[in-house]
Amino acid sequence: MVYSYQEKDVGAFFALSTDYTNEREQFQHQPSLISIHWNKGAQPVSLNVDGIDFQLQPHEITTTTFLQHLDFPHSSSHLATFTFNREFYCINDHDHETSCNGVIFFGNQQPPITTISQEEQKKFDMLYDVFLEECRTQDTIQGEMLRILLKRLIIKITRLTKDQSPYPDLPEGQRDTIRKFNVLVDIHYKEKRSVQDYADLLFRSPKTLSNLFAKYQQKSPLQIIHERIVLEAKRQLLYTSKSTKEIAHELGFNDVGSLHRLFKRVVGQTPQQFKSTQN
Repeated sequence: MVYSYQEKDVGAFFALSTDYTNEREQFQHQPSLISIHWNKGAQPVSLNVDGIDFQLQPHEITTTTFLQHLDFPHSSSHLATFTFNREFYCINDHDHETSCNGVIFFGNQQPPITTISQEEQKKFDMLYDVFLEECRTQDTIQGEMLRILLKRLIIKITRLTKDQSPYPDLPEGQRDTIRKFNVLVDIHYKEKRSVQDYADLLFRSPKTLSNLFAKYQQKSPLQIIHERIVLEAKRQLLYTSKSTKEIAHELGFNDVGSLHRLFKRVVGQTPQQFKSTQN
């Protein structure tokens, strides 16, 4: 069942699908959607994001954005999905309220998977039931109520994701620096390629950033920047008919050779070899 809400004057769109793998076609006409996927069934749900397969286990939640390419190798009738666009709820504009961007929403890594703990399952189920009730209530404040519920859902998932990170005791200030770095890379990767560029935006020194990531993460800031560029090149190679030269130009390279060298260093293959292997 699909419950949808729209504000046509501003282009706002929100929908709750109780069977997303079989109902997602109904959303194809809506651009730039962000989705929260919740496996409410007893069996794993298979997903493919940007060519990578993984499974969403029962009581697990993941997210995808319009930057990513999502497919389902197998249908499942137990995937509940909350879908919305920027006009309905902008995760950037409201980031000061939820601190979710760079934690549960980003396009530079495999989507995060959050497990709903046993003690939290009842709370999440109650929130889901309130969502269903509100979706069926059509009045002048329905949109505002749905935004409040969506904000609450995002905050709850963000808190769980932070608690389940490899470093749950990471000081909030340092966690926020890492989070903001990931967000900035997602925004500026086409024109900013050095750690210094992002250090300037964060009012930190490159050495401070590098030391922070070395202490709490396996990947260095420069590696994250390079992998984000290469990820976008992969998407263009797999899902468009653009030539490598066109992709290099779109990603801000002055010549195709620079993209070739970076791509091979990160992937171990040239762009042409990668596309041929994937095909």
